[in-house]
Amino acid sequence: MPSTPSPQQPVPADPSAGGTEAVSAAPTTDVRPRTTVAPRRLVLWVVVLAALVILVDQVTKIWAVAELEGRETIELLGEWLHLTFIRNEGAALGIGSGYTWILTIVVTVVIVFIVRSMRKIGSRGWAVALGLLLGGALGNLIDRIFREPGFAQGHVVDFIGYGDLFIGNVADIAVVAAAVMIAILSVQGIGIDGQRHVDQEQDQEQAKDDADEEGGAAERTTDAPEPGAPTKTSPSAGPQGSGAPGTAATSGPTAGTES
Repeated sequence: MPSTPSPQQPVPADPSAGGTEAVSAAPTTDVRPRTTVAPRRLVLWVVVLAALVILVDQVTKIWAVAELEGRETIELLGEWLHLTFIRNEGAALGIGSGYTWILTIVVTVVIVFIVRSMRKIGSRGWAVALGLLLGGALGNLIDRIFREPGFAQGHVVDFIGYGDLFIGNVADIAVVAAAVMIAILSVQGIGIDGQRHVDQEQDQEQAKDDADEEGGAAERTTDAPEPGAPTKTSPSAGPQGSGAPGTAATSGPTAGTES
C-alpha cells in the first residue's frame, strides 16, 4: 500500500530575496504613553507662592482691622485709590450678599479643584497662576471660616478701594492676577501640562494632509502601466491592412463593372 507523503514544512522567507517580505523574529510589544507627572519643583512653586499670598493677605487684614476700622477714608491717589474699611459678607462687587455659606462651599470646591490640578502642572506660567489663585482663594476662605459672625458665615475684610468700582484686599489682587495669567496662557494655547495644544492640532492636520497626498500618489503609481508591458487594444480594432470585423472591405474588383 503506497505511503502517504508527509506535508512539506513551510520554508521561511528569505529577507534578501526580492518580492518577499521579511518576517521579523523580534516579538512585538505594546508601547503605551507614560503618564506625565508634575515636577516637584513646579508643585513647590505653587505651595510657596500660595503661602506667601496668604501671609501677606492675613497680615494686611490684621493691620486694617487695627488701624482702619471706624476711621474715615484715606486717599492715596485721590479718588482713584483709597483705603476704606468694610466687612464684606458677599463676593466681589457685593455679589452674593446674604449667601455667605454658599460662597464658602463654592470657594472650597475651587480650592479642591486647584489642588487636584497641581498633579498635571508642566508649565512655570501655570504654576504661578495656580499659586496666586490658590493663595487668594484660601485667604478669603480663612475670613469666612474664622471671622464674625460665625463659622462658614464670616465677613471678608476689605480695605483697598478702587475709585467707586469696588473695595477689595490682597487676596482679591492675587485672584485677579491669576485670572489674567490663565487667560493669556489659554490664548497662547499652552495647557496646564505645558504643551502647546494649538501646535499639536496643526501638526496633526499637516500629518493628515501628508498622508492623503501619499495615498493619492500611491494610487496613481499603481494605475500606471509597467515598462515593457503589452498594451491592451480594443477588440474591434484589427491589424493594419485588413478589414475590421463588421465592416465591408473596400479592396478588390467591384461587382457589376464592365470588362
